[in-house]
Amino acid sequence: MSTESQSGDDLEERVNNFLRRNFPQIQMHGGTAAIQNIDREEGVVDLQLGGACSGCGISPMTIQAIKSRMTKEIPEIDAVNADTGMGGGDTGMSPSFPGEDADGEDVEEDEGPQAPF
Repeated sequence: MSTESQSGDDLEERVNNFLRRNFPQIQMHGGTAAIQNIDREEGVVDLQLGGACSGCGISPMTIQAIKSRMTKEIPEIDAVNADTGMGGGDTGMSPSFPGEDADGEDVEEDEGPQAPF
């Protein structure tokens, strides 16, 4: 097995562990979080939140918390794209949060609201 594939498997495992460790409420509330793609060269992770996350009123806050915290905790990740399959997430209209500028970019001084979990 090559070093690159071992490194890639390790990154995928760390992303999965991050989700389980930091967001156990996704599974506890009947939701799912699945990695759709990891672009190691660009440092981008694509996630799909499903199950009870689709249509959940706080899923936009959960997505924002995942994006903010994953890029801080996993150095190889520069960006996270997450979607619930309900037209939100990174497609169509998405909510803005305190701590983001008009383009949805994080503003360092304020991380915005914290999810209630």
